[in-house]
Amino acid sequence: MKNLKRICMAVGMSALFGWLPAQNAADEELKNLMSSTERAATNVPGYEFPRLDKEGRAYFRFHAPEATGLQVDICGKKYPMKKDAQGFWTAVTDPLVVGFHYYFLIADGVSVIDPSTYTFFGCCREAGGIEVPEGPEGDYYRPQQVPHGQVRSCTYYAESQKEFRRAMVYTPAEYEKNTQKRYPVLYLQHGMGEDETGWSSQGNMQHIMDNLIASGECVPMIVVMESGDVEAPFTPIPGENPFEARNKYGASFYDVLLKDLIPMIDGTFRTKTDRENRAMAGLSWGGFQTFNTVLPNLDKFSYLGTFSGAIFGVDVKTCFDGVFADADKFNKQVHYFFMGCGSDENFGTKKMTDDLKGIGIDVVFYESQGTAHEWLTWRRCFKEFVPHLFK
Repeated sequence: MKNLKRICMAVGMSALFGWLPAQNAADEELKNLMSSTERAATNVPGYEFPRLDKEGRAYFRFHAPEATGLQVDICGKKYPMKKDAQGFWTAVTDPLVVGFHYYFLIADGVSVIDPSTYTFFGCCREAGGIEVPEGPEGDYYRPQQVPHGQVRSCTYYAESQKEFRRAMVYTPAEYEKNTQKRYPVLYLQHGMGEDETGWSSQGNMQHIMDNLIASGECVPMIVVMESGDVEAPFTPIPGENPFEARNKYGASFYDVLLKDLIPMIDGTFRTKTDRENRAMAGLSWGGFQTFNTVLPNLDKFSYLGTFSGAIFGVDVKTCFDGVFADADKFNKQVHYFFMGCGSDENFGTKKMTDDLKGIGIDVVFYESQGTAHEWLTWRRCFKEFVPHLFK
């Protein structure tokens, strides 16, 4: 443990100073690397590594002379780092797909966070993150010269759980100026192993909203993000029915949302409180939670969306107490129903939308080209979804 502490301290110092030219023969190689790459946008200010080249390869460099082995664990692949005579460890990845990725360092067998990166809650823990930039096509999720809304951290007491909780709440730029105006509300959920900060930290939700509102593509709305009670990994109890265990995971959030969160939001912010002005969407497990919240409560919601929704093996004619059985009734109740996914993931979204359309349900399918189960898929889904709300 003492050795690991020294390694982490060395890695932390090298993240700041490791970019400085090494002495003698390695100078030229390091200079060439620095000139041909850019520091990652997700680095802590002042830290020069990790860096990215034009092909999307990530370069890591750390000074940890006492370590006996270092690896970079990113996108499900582990890259061994090589140590030089001065104690600097280096590694370069394969070309990474554009978008946001969690990553870790493995120091002598222990997974730790790179001190040179901002941290993000994902993978059921705090993690490092690296953003592989898109070109101009990614400007929709980057801050632009437009009016900017706010993301507020709101602590509230949930009587249903007898605990204090936190919600992140986006209000549009005009909210503080139009003090008599009331706004529709979108409840937006993250996926398994993430928390209420995911959509604003990893997803850049606030920039997407600001840009769409400024361009007139999206109506101003309030967006509410809560934890969903799915930060810890799903671990079914031995002997328990897997289907029942799956349905219990994050189920405590349903009472929180309906009995505590919605009343808190309506009592704190200037909201429109009828079903016509309330929507819900979620990514991955948040999509599963969206179905389990909205479909039994269509008296409270009139829009829903799933982004890579974790909804598997359902019979659309009978699922969710037969909510889709009367297509005409459902289509009148739900004003916009969206299901999106990445082209490189296999979550069964396309098949389910085809099945729903086959029984007359009005559902919009969207496929993000070239992406898998990742934040770029969900940013794109969000951009496609929100312009259709509350119109």
